[in-house]
Order: sequence, then C-alpha cells, then structure tokens
Amino acid sequence: MITVALPAGPVEVDDRVDDADDAWAVVALAHGAGAGMDHPFLSGAAAAFAGAGVTTVRFTFPYLQAGRRMPGPAAHAIETWAAVADRVSELAAGLPWVAAGKSYGGRMASMAAAEGRMDPAGLVYLGYPLHPPGRPEKARAAHLPAISPPQLFLAGTADPFLQPLSDLEAAVDACQDAEIVWTEGGGHSFEVKGARRTPEGVGADVARSALPWLRTRVQRPAA
Repeated sequence: MITVALPAGPVEVDDRVDDADDAWAVVALAHGAGAGMDHPFLSGAAAAFAGAGVTTVRFTFPYLQAGRRMPGPAAHAIETWAAVADRVSELAAGLPWVAAGKSYGGRMASMAAAEGRMDPAGLVYLGYPLHPPGRPEKARAAHLPAISPPQLFLAGTADPFLQPLSDLEAAVDACQDAEIVWTEGGGHSFEVKGARRTPEGVGADVARSALPWLRTRVQRPAA
C-alpha cells in the first residue's frame, strides 16, 4: 500500500510490483481513467517491462480505490504521483526510475512533473489524451514545455484524442526534450482495426516499443 496525503486526510492505495531479474531501471505505471491497475493491457505491459529487466510498479488512484468511476480533482492525482515517486525512489535503490501511464495516468504524471512534485529520469505516455475527441481546441499541452526530463509519447495514428496528428507533433516540438513513437493504425488503446490481438498482447507490444528509447535515454546514475 502507498499512503497519499489528501486535503481531507491520508488515504492508502493499492500497488503491485512486477520484479525484474537483474533490473536496470524501474517504471511506475499508472492506469487510465476508466480501468484499474489490473486491466489486461497494463498487466501485459508490466510483464513485458519486467521480462526486459525493468521492474514495474502499478498503483491505484484514490478515486478508484474508493470505488468511484470518475476521477477526482487533478490535485489528488498529482499528490498520488508524488507519493508514488517516494515509494519508487526507495524501491529503485539507486536505479533510474521512469513515470509512465496510460492516457489519464500519463497526463497526471506530466502535470506532477511540470509542477516539480516529482523528478523521474523520464516520462513515457501510453496514449496521451491531448484533447477530447473532436475538440482539438481543448488541448492539454500548455504545461508540457515545463518538463525537463525526456518524454516519450507512444501514440496510435488513429487515436481520436490526437486528431489531427500534427497537433501532437507541434506539442512535442515545443517540449524541451521529447519524441514520438507511432503505432500505425493504432487507436487510443493501440487497437488496430482487423488485427486480432488480446489486450495483454497489445500492452506487451506497446511496452516493448518503449524499450529502445529507455535503454538509450535512461541511464544509471553515476556512483
């Protein structure tokens, strides 16, 4: 359990650790708004990360821990990420750690980093929700240039949260250090029309697509 300091008092949220043999990094992996940490997509991603030497920590946001379906205030999610950062820093024991999240979970990570509430070695977004579908004027990108650690946007070219795709490219160009890895034909959950893949398999493939970037950009701190 991870203790999160909320305005109404501390709450505890569940976490789950997928340990890697001979780990070289740690990833904190947040769920999206509509599904918890045990969603098959995240389970598949966590297994793929752990199998590649990256210990993975999943956790639950307070609103879902309390049995609510809709996310609470963004400030609560940011406090959760700050608490997770403390937990993961202890677990990492000198290894670099990365904040990652599916959709909402990734956006909340970016806000926590932009506000200086955590300082990961990098951030990985699994389907960043740049704006509500069909509402490109409602972009959620103004804070992204304030983030100093490198950022990786894993994105599907058919994701309705990213149309037109040039909007994400412009947001990434405005960042200090960021890049995109595209999944051709992928939707918001990286589903590809006509492809028969399980959610676990999709999550695993998405995690693997981040590994080359992680190996290049995330370094073990000097002794």
